[in-house]
Amino acid sequence: MSGRPAPAPLLIACALGIEQFALRRRERATPGGPVTVLRTGMGPAAAERSVTRVLADPALHGAAVLATGFCAGLAPGMHPGDLVVAEETRDPRGSVPCVGTELLVKELVRAVPGRTVHTGPLTGSDHVVRGHERSDLLATGAIAVDMESAATLLSAVRVAERPVAAVRVVVDAPEHELVRIGTVRGGISAFRVLRSVLPAFYEWHRSLLLPRR
Repeated sequence: MSGRPAPAPLLIACALGIEQFALRRRERATPGGPVTVLRTGMGPAAAERSVTRVLADPALHGAAVLATGFCAGLAPGMHPGDLVVAEETRDPRGSVPCVGTELLVKELVRAVPGRTVHTGPLTGSDHVVRGHERSDLLATGAIAVDMESAATLLSAVRVAERPVAAVRVVVDAPEHELVRIGTVRGGISAFRVLRSVLPAFYEWHRSLLLPRR
């Protein structure tokens, strides 16, 4: 026996159909184990329900969970198409530390050259954040906000201890505020970036099998 851990599943969770479309085009099994892309629906309640239900499936026992999709940047100078790798996710119920942040940054730089990658806390909201709410959230130390990542990761670790991470693509920012989420369908840069990130997710997943030093 080699003593190597068995390949574990990877659950990639997103909220929107357009996000799922970008991700499922390359859905496949990887050296780390099988990959499932889950569309949770919008909002923290939908994410919590969907993730809890899916992780009850024995086929996903021990699955690593990665939350992804679009987000709102909070810091001045962020642009659509920038990437956010969460060091932790936060919401009023608590925070969840993420695993493998440095590796994700390295692999995203390789997968999407030329794109800026930001790291820091990713905060949750139950609504689309606009105007002064951005500066209020930025003052807490968060660098980006979305409606599902915090609920996804909190639900995942409540079911069982597991590796979790969150990677988001900025779709609007203080100087580039989104009018409505449907405009994402116009082929903007955020969608193209999201289509390119899966190799980085696969490397993160594979790295979970490697012995820790």
